[in-house]
Amino acid sequence: MSSFHQLLLSEIQNLGNSLGFSQIAVAPLDLSSAEPHLQAWLAQNFHGEMDYMARHGMKRARPAELVPGTLSVVTARMNYLPRDTPTDWQEREWQRLREPHEAVVSVYARGRDYHKVLRQRLDTLARQIDAFLMAHAAELPQDGLQYRAFTDSAPVLEAELAARSGQGWRGKHTLVLNREAGSMFFLGEIFLNIALPASEPTSAHCGQCTACIDVCPTQAIVAPGVVDARRCISYLTIEHAGPIDEALRPLMGNHIYGCDDCQLICPWNKFAQTSSLPDFDARTGLVGQDIARLLAWTEVEFLRITEGSPIRRIGHTRWVRNLAVAAGNALRQTDQLTLRQALEAHLTHESEVVRDHVQWALRQSAC
Repeated sequence: MSSFHQLLLSEIQNLGNSLGFSQIAVAPLDLSSAEPHLQAWLAQNFHGEMDYMARHGMKRARPAELVPGTLSVVTARMNYLPRDTPTDWQEREWQRLREPHEAVVSVYARGRDYHKVLRQRLDTLARQIDAFLMAHAAELPQDGLQYRAFTDSAPVLEAELAARSGQGWRGKHTLVLNREAGSMFFLGEIFLNIALPASEPTSAHCGQCTACIDVCPTQAIVAPGVVDARRCISYLTIEHAGPIDEALRPLMGNHIYGCDDCQLICPWNKFAQTSSLPDFDARTGLVGQDIARLLAWTEVEFLRITEGSPIRRIGHTRWVRNLAVAAGNALRQTDQLTLRQALEAHLTHESEVVRDHVQWALRQSAC
């Protein structure tokens, strides 16, 4: 690799740091060794209703097929803990989960939609790379710089690319873990038509620890490095559109959007870093809220309060369904008139799925 490409990589890393990224690296393009695992995972239908996971076949593991002309993949990670996160944040989050009437939204979803934040900054970084190359015209590709930026928005093996570029290693919960930052960060990529030196991968440091596997409320981590999405609370509350299996509802506790349990228990997250950006600061109305209060939101209120938030993508109907499950679990522990009344207001909801979950929840108060 030429000295210029080494210089270019250093420039990209400096530019990325100025944009709020925690680390910039380069992944190798050959992910063929990941294909058997991906094929086996899909064959067992562990992807559930996420048809897009299978739609592009093995292109997910073949960056140069997904985006023709790709010669390197720049990987980026960005810390997302809010700027005011206290040092004992893990224990505080466990306390939320012990309060049956509190509705708990996953930490990453309490601020601005990460898709928007990362995509905008990745696009800015790509434009800055282009400007740098223009200033060194002799090094430009013949057809100019071509790029595609992604963040959880295309059939890309993000975690695999991140791990192979040294952003961290794959934990037994399948998330990427970093020795200096735990797992509380987002991932993104820029596919480029210019060759850059690949970064060195790091070794795994989970050892014999199985804390994430043991703590999962629904036992969705069926083996180290294998998650059955159909049992995962994040999948059930976000990706899954229909009725939630009655056997799983009592296990979901007061999670209403996503689940952080496998990350909260992870010893490496004592090193989790706060974001340098205000975008991921928690929004008013999404933290410390009573389930009954959120059930009272009209669709108009839901859309207003979640504007620019990742939560908005599930829609009000799925939001109420999730709240109904949490309400039923709360009523099983402590009967509460206001919560039952909040549920009863949805007994005539236009969605059969919502009506089913509300009826189930109300039955729990008699258990």
